[in-house]
Amino acid sequence: MSNRLYYRGPEEAAAHCLPQFQSFDQQLCYNNGSQGTNFSFQGSNERYCTLESSSATGSYTVYNSPSTVSFSPYGSPNSQQDSQSYRSSDPDNAYGSPMSASCVTEDMSDLKHKLRELETVMLGPDSDIINSYDSSFTTNKSSLGMMDSWRGTMEVISGGDLKQLLVACAKSVWDNDLLTAQWLMDELRQMVSVSGEPIQRLGAYMLEGLVARLASSGSSIYKALRCKEPASSDLLSYMHILYEVCPYFKFGYMSANGAIAEAMKDENMVHIIDFQIGQGSQWITLIQAFSARPGGPPHIRITGIDDPTSAYARGGGLNIVGQKLSRLAESVKVPFEFHSAAVSGCEVRLENLGVRPGGEALAVNFAFMLHHMPDESVSTRNHRDRLLRLVKSLSPKVVTLVEQESNTNTAAFFPRFLETLNYYTAMFESIDVTLPRDHKKRISVEQHCLARDVVNIIACEGVERVERHELLGKWRSRFAMAGFSPYPLSSPVNATIKRLLENYSDKYRLEEREGALYLGWMDRALVASCAWK
Repeated sequence: MSNRLYYRGPEEAAAHCLPQFQSFDQQLCYNNGSQGTNFSFQGSNERYCTLESSSATGSYTVYNSPSTVSFSPYGSPNSQQDSQSYRSSDPDNAYGSPMSASCVTEDMSDLKHKLRELETVMLGPDSDIINSYDSSFTTNKSSLGMMDSWRGTMEVISGGDLKQLLVACAKSVWDNDLLTAQWLMDELRQMVSVSGEPIQRLGAYMLEGLVARLASSGSSIYKALRCKEPASSDLLSYMHILYEVCPYFKFGYMSANGAIAEAMKDENMVHIIDFQIGQGSQWITLIQAFSARPGGPPHIRITGIDDPTSAYARGGGLNIVGQKLSRLAESVKVPFEFHSAAVSGCEVRLENLGVRPGGEALAVNFAFMLHHMPDESVSTRNHRDRLLRLVKSLSPKVVTLVEQESNTNTAAFFPRFLETLNYYTAMFESIDVTLPRDHKKRISVEQHCLARDVVNIIACEGVERVERHELLGKWRSRFAMAGFSPYPLSSPVNATIKRLLENYSDKYRLEEREGALYLGWMDRALVASCAWK
């Protein structure tokens, strides 16, 4: 049939080529075993596409490996206990899948053969467009457009550029082109690795996010992707390693502390409200600095607001932080009090903050915290702006803000994916400089401290998407609407931060712009710090 089209409707073609997807709104069941957690979706024996899908049982086993999440449809943990990723015979391809593991075809390596099969479905058994172009295709623009799309996909795959493949796969997910998305996912599995180059490591976690998004927008699969928490002492160790090898957190804490120290240089009673105190590490250097203040140190009172991750890593409540800081203050002879507020940011009310009218100069610290607060796009309660208005009503002397310089809050899925890819590429590249790839804890550090954020940004929507970063320009608007005005950062502290960066890499960049500080990797700003009054 050289001069006519053998046309099948898109529904018929999809039924022939594409595994039958249906929403994951059936009951999600699980059984905890000694070696893993078996997830199954009741009500269907049809085949679902996940990171491995050569089985048609619709059942997955999540293995709690020491390095990353392992998914397997085989239902048995055979030889999986030491796995660092998906089942693979190639140790360098930690996220690789077996040759037969494909939900599109049993052999994805032969791309030309795949395209011929698709031609047969869409254009009839006698078509031959791999080596010749028939002008009769102009009679069916839909089929021609589809074949052009597949040709473009083949070109991206043959190019072997992992970043381009990730973008193409995300675009297919965004366009609801499930057949192309699954094809590209199968190719990506052969290229990503949690122990490879920075883009391979990031690609592994972004692939997890895409797979989770296809499965009910991450509502259930994201929970499965969140492997079992490590022991609290291990998580604390991972967080400490990341703090030491990346200057982002030190940069943020130092710039915020500098603004607070400058604002409080003549005060005798200082109250600091920290909206995400974590381990309390930020305040160690500030207490030490106040101890050396000419004329003697002020009386310091810190109110610490908790968050679940920090509580788990500490292995206990905020009293642990209070005791640690109290011992430090006593050792350097600084009068000190600690007040705990074991509530999440969304639950904070005035009575939780322990404010004492008169006599205390107030400083408020928002370090890597406000982006977790839902705004007007998520909830009519808009806790992001509510907290700013609440803090403004307390008439603080200074308010510090440290946030990732990224735009993922209200962006639609595909531009959000591109932003996340660019942002975390710089982040993973910077880690590669200071933390050797053969470091035995590096995979765990990236998995437990960074990967979940990546998966959440890509896979989840609505209230389930808690990683909602905004650019500093947007934060400026929010602070201005709440009634704040800019407070200049300390120049001596800025000089100290520049010296700090010399201990890391010359690829880090520090820029002072419009009263704010930006820390970046090469040409990408990653963290912004500013102060308000």
